[in-house]
Formats: sequence, structure tokens, C-alpha cells
Amino acid sequence: MIATRWTPLVLILLSLATAPLWAADAPPEGFRSLLNGKDLAGWQARPHFDPRTWAALSPEERAAKSEQWMAEAREHWRMDGDELVNDGAGPYLTTEDDFGDYELLIDYKTVPTADSGIYLKGNPQVQIWDSTDPDDIALGADHGSGGLWNNSPDAPGRMPLVLADKPFGEWNHLRIRQVGARTSVWLNDQLVVENAIMQNFWDRDSPLFREGPIQLQTHGGEIRWRRIYVRDLPTDEANADLAGHNRDGFEPLFNGRDLSGWIGATDNYEVVDGAIRCKAGQGGMLLSDDEYGDFVARLEFRLPPAGNNGLAIRSPGTGDPAYAAMCELQVLDSEHPNYKNLDPRQYHGSAYGMAAAHRGFLRPQGEWNFQEVTVQGSKIRVELNGNVILDADLADAADFMAGSAHPGKDRTSGHFGFAGHGDPVEFRKVEVKRLGSEK
Repeated sequence: MIATRWTPLVLILLSLATAPLWAADAPPEGFRSLLNGKDLAGWQARPHFDPRTWAALSPEERAAKSEQWMAEAREHWRMDGDELVNDGAGPYLTTEDDFGDYELLIDYKTVPTADSGIYLKGNPQVQIWDSTDPDDIALGADHGSGGLWNNSPDAPGRMPLVLADKPFGEWNHLRIRQVGARTSVWLNDQLVVENAIMQNFWDRDSPLFREGPIQLQTHGGEIRWRRIYVRDLPTDEANADLAGHNRDGFEPLFNGRDLSGWIGATDNYEVVDGAIRCKAGQGGMLLSDDEYGDFVARLEFRLPPAGNNGLAIRSPGTGDPAYAAMCELQVLDSEHPNYKNLDPRQYHGSAYGMAAAHRGFLRPQGEWNFQEVTVQGSKIRVELNGNVILDADLADAADFMAGSAHPGKDRTSGHFGFAGHGDPVEFRKVEVKRLGSEK
């Protein structure tokens, strides 16, 4: 065995590698500061207020409320050197900018019995409170800060995985990553929320808003903030983040080179730059050679303008997958003007003709989207870019679009694949995991 001598330079490099990203006074690479060290520029004030109500106000109404709330905020918020201080009262300081997929670094220091938090996309909240306060222990304060406390009682992420709060008088360090509604939180370098769906407090039946502001809640005691740094996540990084969780059991369906392992209309598809692409003017079903019962499929797709395709779920291999398979999940450039008058059950992510998906969560034109589809029994769940846009039991489907029967909806197994409709829609990183007895 050769003994290793740790030189001072190596020790310094190791300490930097393990230090928190936010340890420096300057923002880490790729981040920008939300504090200028002088005043509240870049911030507005807003109390606990439904973002949908805010969006519905006229510009004049929003301006009037903003002026009123900011006047109140200046009585309770101030800069103290490089620290942003609130006395425990007043409306919440709210970023003027909205954020979609992003990473937030923030330090805070508070006092006993105080209760605060951070709203993400205008939605409550990453919880900050006193883990020793007997009045809040019944609510779960003894689990510590960092949880998504406004999630439903049994929902993942509501309570932090570990108690990671520092003693009062010391600074706490939060790192938050949010991709769609998927939220991970580290408190003092400990993972306290792992890739949990942040539920929409304002409307439990809808996904979290696509974008929204960051709000610093005030609630009952002084809290100090510093080193508030944020960066937008590039699409490739956001998609990799979504694909990187719960990896066990997934197997690739596409090798990135050719159509080995696929059957059906293979002449109508091609492999270009590591992606399966439907040839323009061609179509038909490209299906997995294997059949699947209960499974989870993950993939990325990219749509050309007005692009139209679909995912065949439990297809028998013949017939129109929208009717002969369990369903065809729409893959569609939903916001293109060509499709402004469709039935709601025809837009992206919908079980065609049977169950409508939530709209508004596709990435901008030309970017790759990440989608996960879970099929268990008669239930089907679609998560697009970190947002659950469909969660339906097709056994309950009875009102079919145009009154057309769907004889395949009760199928328990079949092929998985693509249902082209003449547009060069692309798919890549296609993988599947069998569930239950299918494993």
C-alpha cells in the first residue's frame, strides 16, 4: 500500500469541492443575485393572494394594489448591509420576475416561535419554523424546516426527510431545485425533500403553475435573508433531472442507432441524430416488439410546428390505436393555431376521445419535452416536463368524443409505440419499466 500525502493545495481543493454552492459572497457560476445590497429593487410586495385572481386583474388594478402593498412592505422590510430583514409582519416580498425551471440558493436566520416560508411560483410553500415550538409540534414542526407543508397530509414531500435546522442565531442554507412541479430541497446540505410534486394549493385539481414568482413569507417574528441566488435551468439539464430519479428497473427500448426491436411501419420512420423521426408525409404505427401490461414509459419528444403524433398504449398491433388499443395518448403542438377548435380530449397528453389532459405545459417550440407515462390496470397517468397533466381511470370513460366506441380501452396488455400522422415528430431516450408481475 502506498501512503498518500495530502498537500495544502489538495486540501484546499477538497474543501472547495465539498463546500456549499452559496458559500461565496458572489453568486456561483450561472447564478444571479436577487439582492443588490442597497434597496428593494427587483422586488414587489404581495400578500397570500391567488395568482389566478392576480392575473385576472386589469393592469390598472394590479398597479394600484402593487403600490398599496409596497407602501406597507416598506414599513416592515429593510436592507441591513447585505441582509434583507423583515420584522415578522407586512405583505410578502415577491420577485418581479417569474420562474419556471430553476435552482434557488438562499440563506436565512430567524428567531424562536417565528413561522415563515418560501412560496414557489406563487404557491405555498417551503416551510420555515421553530422545530421546538410546542404550539407547532402538533402540526409537524418537530420534523424540521424545508418540507412542502401545504401538500396533502400523506403526499410525498410534506414533511422533511430529516431534521436539519441549525440552532437559533446561526444561518441556515437552503438549496431548492424545481422542474415543473417536481421539487427537491436541501437544508444545510441535507436532502429534506426529494423530487416531490408540489401540489397546487389554490386548485388541487390542477397542476402547479408553469411559472410564477418567488415570495418570502413573513409570519410572527424577525427573519433575515441573504445570498439569494437563482439560475434558470436549461432544457437539457431539466430533462436530465427528471430522468435521473427512480431509475431502477428501466430498460432502453431504443438503441439510438437503428430500429432494432421495433415492428410495424418501420419504413415510415428513420433514425436521425439519435432520435426516431416519423418521415414527413408518412405515418402508421411503430411498435415495440415486446408487449406490456402494467408499465412506466419515459421518453423525450420534439414537435415541429403543428406536429401531430401519438403514443400507442397496449396496442394489438393492428387497427387505429385511438380505438383498437387501450388508448392513443396525443402528442400534439396543442397551441398551434391549426388546433384552436379541437375537442379538449384531442390536445397533447389526452387519452384520445376519452379523457382530457391539462394544457399549457409543453416547452417552447423546437425544444425537447420529457414525458413519463404510467399504466396500471385501467388507470393511466401522464407527467409532462414535471407536471401531471392526466390522471384518469379509463374504466370510468363513458362519454366518448363523437359517440365513437373505444373497444380497446379495456385491453390489459399490448405493444407500446408511436402513431404517426404525417409530421416529422421526433422521439429519443425511450425506455420502459415493467410493473408488478410484469417485472
